[in-house]
Amino acid sequence: MLAAAFGLALLLVGSSGCSSTKTRTLEVTAYCACSQCTDWERGSWKYLKLDFWNRYVSKGSAKGRRYTGKTASGTDPREPHPGLFSSDTLTHPWVLPFRLLFPWLWFAHDGTIAADTDYYPFGTRLYVPGYGNGVVEDRGGAIRGPRRLDLYFDSHQDARRWGRREVEVEILD
Repeated sequence: MLAAAFGLALLLVGSSGCSSTKTRTLEVTAYCACSQCTDWERGSWKYLKLDFWNRYVSKGSAKGRRYTGKTASGTDPREPHPGLFSSDTLTHPWVLPFRLLFPWLWFAHDGTIAADTDYYPFGTRLYVPGYGNGVVEDRGGAIRGPRRLDLYFDSHQDARRWGRREVEVEILD
């Protein structure tokens, strides 16, 4: 009885169209948490820059406020990670020992994407080829309109390597 109910539920979910995707060509750029990409600086002129361990916003309407590094939705930005059971493990078998050794590498998680929230509200899942799955969790200062995205990378070098690309992005519902 339980197996029949589970089979019926699986059939209903599979046929209900829950996994519809849309594809759009978008201009995709990259950013990291460095001071060049996110407009912060060390120390405040209020303290003659002697508090160099603190970070402050250097541009925009929040200029002078303390920089926390959080996204606009209040989360910590992160780069996507495919997890242990993924095609990435099959295509890059040399990473398997590291993923087995460190338990936090077992589970997949989505990356952080900055977008115009008028078109892509917080929580919208996207698949960007060459980057992976991501969730809209941030608003970029220069990200305006439905054709722009900004991807978070852990290092400035990786963000520069990505550059600016026109990519077919899948919008996952």
